[in-house]
Amino acid sequence: MAGSAILKKAFQGKWALVTGASAGIGEALAVELAASGANLVLTARRADRLETLAQRLRSEHKIETQVVAADLGDRASPQQLFEATEGHGTAVDVLINNAGFGYYGEFVAGDPNWQRTMVEVNCTAVVDLTRLFLPKMVERRLGWVMIVASTAAYQPVAYMATYAATKAFDRMLAEALAEETKRFGIKVSALCPGPTESEFGQVAGSPASPGGRAVQAAEVVARRGLEGLVQGKHWVIPSVTNGATVFVQRILPRGFITGAVERAFRPESVKAALRK
Repeated sequence: MAGSAILKKAFQGKWALVTGASAGIGEALAVELAASGANLVLTARRADRLETLAQRLRSEHKIETQVVAADLGDRASPQQLFEATEGHGTAVDVLINNAGFGYYGEFVAGDPNWQRTMVEVNCTAVVDLTRLFLPKMVERRLGWVMIVASTAAYQPVAYMATYAATKAFDRMLAEALAEETKRFGIKVSALCPGPTESEFGQVAGSPASPGGRAVQAAEVVARRGLEGLVQGKHWVIPSVTNGATVFVQRILPRGFITGAVERAFRPESVKAALRK
């Protein structure tokens, strides 16, 4: 992968921290950043995958890499990541808050600990990491922050209720910070993909694409998201089809949209219960 000119101009020689870098969109973002000449701090729980990716990207793109295994469900992890980078003189100019997971199924049937941890990873860790790294970017008058949200951030999603709520939080946080920090030369963007090639469905316990929507390649999502970040877009929906769907949802009554989404996402177990 050669990397696009706009990304190379922005990221060449910069250090980027990518959370959830071991698979899916996170891995694709790391690959795209490496192709653009960025040095990488890769973090996720699976150190073996991170080491393999780091070695490959060093070899292919002649960049520097650092691997920090961390579980962002642990509230101590953001500070550990900060100390491993800025605390040791590595200026992180690009923060990619990608780590996250979901749950598919009836809210009342879900494991409460799993749901709570989802909020910790999808929201609390994002706040903590951004609060740690953003002040340094403000001091340097340079920086980019991406928060990976979802098209689920634009409406309530029955059977993915907590996940959609966390992604709405992520999107709102990104858009607000984009306004707060633009006077310092900082760019903040929410990346809002629809169904994407990843391990999300496997972890969430859902079909590959709940609701039957088309699945987008992670590489496409990553490149369009990073290009939008560099261009100063406060949010990026990397699919024209998903963007059109979000637009329509904004003009139709909320109750109508919520009901339609419930029917589209309804699990087979619920369908069977309703047929009785």
